[in-house]
Amino acid sequence: MTANAATAATATETRSRRDPQAGPPPGVLAVVFTALFLAGLVLSTLLAGGDPFPSPFDSTDTVTSYFRDHTGAVRISGALQFAASVPLAIYAATVSARLHKLGVRAPGATIALAGGVLASAFLACSGLVTWVLSRPEVAAHADLVRALQYLAFGLGGPAHVVLLGLLIAGIAVPGLLAGLLPRAFAVAGLTVAAVAELSTLVLLVDGAALLLPVARFAGLLWLIAAGFLLPRRRVRTEG
Repeated sequence: MTANAATAATATETRSRRDPQAGPPPGVLAVVFTALFLAGLVLSTLLAGGDPFPSPFDSTDTVTSYFRDHTGAVRISGALQFAASVPLAIYAATVSARLHKLGVRAPGATIALAGGVLASAFLACSGLVTWVLSRPEVAAHADLVRALQYLAFGLGGPAHVVLLGLLIAGIAVPGLLAGLLPRAFAVAGLTVAAVAELSTLVLLVDGAALLLPVARFAGLLWLIAAGFLLPRRRVRTEG
């Protein structure tokens, strides 16, 4: 009887490891998302001869000359931003499904899904607007370039980062309350999420733009780690 029970437990564990409905590993998805996003930054800078992508707060001459002279770099940047949005959306769906499977019934799992999908959508839109900026016929009009750059920044900056913060918070809160993630790690996630939400201030104060890279890159690292740390199933202890 004991042998049969042990065999059944082993079979159950094997099926759990091979669960076809578990979805792709979220940690790997986060790595792919991060790699595509960073590749857009690095490759566009290299193709532009070392010139960094202009800030929307730079002078009009600086901005228009960059988009006029580096259309190839801008096109790569937009294309890779758009591509990065795909694994982010899959990550959000996979993590939300896993939280539900782990027994999370609080709104956190749904918040993670909503935040991740919207963050992905805003990033995709920012990539498409950036691609539009790479067209020579657009780059010839300074006022149009300025308007589209502000739009691309708003979509890929505060809009994307604030919603990315919701994704992080949606994972960190149930991860903390249900003991699914190490306590210190979950608290760190909540801190990153708070900084991400504060980046809304960019819409009112230009200087708050410094919050964007802090929340973005800290958030990317946190999402990668969370993807690997989040368990596939609850560990039940028998007392």
